[in-house]
Amino acid sequence: MLVLKLFFAFIQVGLFSVGGGYAAIPLIQEQIVNIHSLMTMEEFSDLITVAEMTPGPISINSATFVGMKIAGVPGVLLCTIGCILPSFFICFTLAHFYYKYRSVSGVQIVLGAMRPAVVALIASAGSSILMLGLFQAELQDIVLREIRIVELGIFVAALFLLRKFKTNAISIILGSGVVGTVLYMFMGAI
Repeated sequence: MLVLKLFFAFIQVGLFSVGGGYAAIPLIQEQIVNIHSLMTMEEFSDLITVAEMTPGPISINSATFVGMKIAGVPGVLLCTIGCILPSFFICFTLAHFYYKYRSVSGVQIVLGAMRPAVVALIASAGSSILMLGLFQAELQDIVLREIRIVELGIFVAALFLLRKFKTNAISIILGSGVVGTVLYMFMGAI
């Protein structure tokens, strides 16, 4: 029964995550953490961190990791298939109609109208992850005096390196992991 619950949860994620993998993160959180209470927010945050660092689309990686954590190999298969199936059928159908009607101006208008919603979904995912990283809480539960200084410093440094020097994202991820590990080891020794 649990694997079917996961399958249908990820069908919903796959069906409604318009805009790519990062847009799926709030939907996965809603299904797995909020609605079904299958993980804590901290477990979900760790899972998303690992899913971001591994090769491949983040939504599929997340589905795979959630499935493994909750239901083992059957969970992996059903979560991943559930996440992929809606996109496959929708893309297949839309590709057919797009190539048939791409010169119609209404098609371009609809696509243009969807862009702000996609940006909002991605911004929501980013802010959720940022708040969890800086406060270990969701946006509505943050307390400013509980900000995690090490994480804030790593975030600011990473953002600066990415924007100012266009540093490779992989270098930023690996460097952040090393810096965070060293700082926490040093702070634990004090």
